[in-house]
Amino acid sequence: MNWFWDKGPLYVKELQEMYPDPQPHFNTLSTQVRTLESNGYLKHKSISGSFQYYPSFSRKEYNEMNLDSLIGSCFNNSYLGAVSALVREEKISLDDLKGLIAQIERGKEQ
Repeated sequence: MNWFWDKGPLYVKELQEMYPDPQPHFNTLSTQVRTLESNGYLKHKSISGSFQYYPSFSRKEYNEMNLDSLIGSCFNNSYLGAVSALVREEKISLDDLKGLIAQIERGKEQ
């Protein structure tokens, strides 16, 4: 997906050329791209009988969907619960959290 987001619409052949040697077989990549399309990650347009694939959504939208899914499945849709777990498990220090809160408050004042 990163290549599609970074490079824009791609043909399977162009995608294949981005891989280092030994490059995956064209049919293997074609199958993977069609799977991404069938799962809703890619769309295609037909140009002169060839399919050019492009992302169904932006990287930002994808990240937001994944974050929403994670928070929903692991923290019962509670973003506060997620932050609390990060602090409890010392992934974020209280000082870092206080600094983030101060930064957000300064941003709202401006």
